[in-house]
Amino acid sequence: MGAVRRPLRLLASSAWLLAALAAAMPAPSAARAQSSAPADATPHTRTEREAFLTTAPIVGQETVSKGVTGTVRVTLSDGTVTHDASVQTIDDSRMKYETPKGVEMNFKDSWRFNVAAYQVDRLLDLGMIPATVERLFRGKPASFTWWVDDVLMDEEDRQRRNIDAPTKADWDQQLSTVRLFDQLIANVDRNKGNLLIDKQWNMWMIDHSRAFRVNGRLRSPDHLTRAERSMLTRLRQLDRESLRTAAGRHLNGEEIAALLKRRDQIVAHFDKGGPRLLFDRPARCC
Repeated sequence: MGAVRRPLRLLASSAWLLAALAAAMPAPSAARAQSSAPADATPHTRTEREAFLTTAPIVGQETVSKGVTGTVRVTLSDGTVTHDASVQTIDDSRMKYETPKGVEMNFKDSWRFNVAAYQVDRLLDLGMIPATVERLFRGKPASFTWWVDDVLMDEEDRQRRNIDAPTKADWDQQLSTVRLFDQLIANVDRNKGNLLIDKQWNMWMIDHSRAFRVNGRLRSPDHLTRAERSMLTRLRQLDRESLRTAAGRHLNGEEIAALLKRRDQIVAHFDKGGPRLLFDRPARCC
């Protein structure tokens, strides 16, 4: 029995010593605990991302090779969260501009329209344009757009590689929404390279610097194939005051008036087509 008691006493003493040492160790600080789980601090809502894009210091930058608008990719960090943004400073206006599609009068190519497109997306509650804000960059006003996470490919890559979306019906609905939105904002420069696809097969619209033309006619009415029911409801609710409040810093009165004229034609088109042209889709944004 004595031979058994001694090891037990040694084990008890060791356990007591380990417990005392653990009690003496300092508890991890709140800052350390936060840094061990950075995902919890990542901005998730549009409002949180807007605030981050507006205030987080720039800690790195590089030029983006794709596109013709001089886009710069910057890295922002507030000490807790680090994330990239797409920056454009282009602000070009010309009475006459020759494009591969022909001559355009009253041509504009401006970072302001990136911010305006995002604000219209918010009014319609689409959640298909990443958060975008106005901010100075190298002493110039610019658009800062949240860099889309987990991008699989763009639409150009998808078609070139002949990859089908997991759910065709959902994909067709997203494409219908993009086409309707482009008619609404008179986007003359939509291309497959500025439609991004993430790992959840959500489509993201980027680069709207050549939109918001002052022509009130629809550019391609045949692109109006189907519409999300809730989007059509919000389209009806758009008015001059709501657009001025949301995007008045970046759209002038003529541009707002033209958008509302196009809106009227879009609503009339779907009213004529009836419920068979409408669909319901879960909200993407918060």
